[in-house]
Amino acid sequence: MRFILRWFFRLLLALIVLAVLLFGAGWWYFHPEFTITPGIVYTQRNGRALTLDVVKPANPAGSGILVMVSGRWKSDPKKFQPWLAASFLRQGHTLIAVSHLSQPEATVQEIVEDVHRAARFVRHHAKDYGIDPNRLGVFGGSSGGHLSLMLATRGGPGDPNAADPVDRESSAVQAATVFYPVTDLLNLGPSTENLHDNGPPKSFRKSFGPKASDLEEWKKIGHDISPIFHVSKSLPPVFIAHGSADTLVPLEQSTRFRQKAAELGREVLLTVRPGEKHGWPTMIWDAHLFAGWLAERLRRP
Repeated sequence: MRFILRWFFRLLLALIVLAVLLFGAGWWYFHPEFTITPGIVYTQRNGRALTLDVVKPANPAGSGILVMVSGRWKSDPKKFQPWLAASFLRQGHTLIAVSHLSQPEATVQEIVEDVHRAARFVRHHAKDYGIDPNRLGVFGGSSGGHLSLMLATRGGPGDPNAADPVDRESSAVQAATVFYPVTDLLNLGPSTENLHDNGPPKSFRKSFGPKASDLEEWKKIGHDISPIFHVSKSLPPVFIAHGSADTLVPLEQSTRFRQKAAELGREVLLTVRPGEKHGWPTMIWDAHLFAGWLAERLRRP
């Protein structure tokens, strides 16, 4: 009996030590060294300053990742927590957390304009942030995924004659990683947001401005801000993770985007998480995969 008890307590002690070690390793991993410069104003919208935070890792690799701080096309700078992007920082990516004015105070069209402005602003100040302006990636989920793909599909040269030098810069990105993105606002498919009236998503009727209530106008608006209609041969590499049971943004939003890209010979990697909905417990692992994939795609020439 004493032998059994001794064995039991030794096993229990070993399990406790293992648990402490695992907890410590996890805490260490999710608390990498970094410096942060918060609240940098990149533009104004409706009299409000729009800001970004620059998070620089201890050992920067020169790549910069625009993080779209956006859900339901709403944004709050306080929502970004660097520990959630620990994998990116450990790969040496400098993070630029971009916040925007939330809908309906700003229309989704205006939000798209503003994230393009953010990309141009970051490229213009790349040297200040210690990043290579030709090695910019973007990351986001849901509406943040939509905004990421709007940069991937429509990012491009600025106006060479613009008075503001920021607006002369390109808003293009060299790679994109996204969770369950909205890619086609005109074809919502089996989404719970689809009222089957060919109009905007039901919970976002005021998010696209008053003109969107006119179906003919909505066709123009929806086409203009749907990434799937702007896939071209200049599309940068894209990595998407999507749950097969997502009813808010159905998986077909990503599969059709991938198919359109494949038709033009462009790289879109799609990882499907079986049975998962709009978010899942192991997304932090997918973020780890994103960070490594971006390191490969944004490697120094």
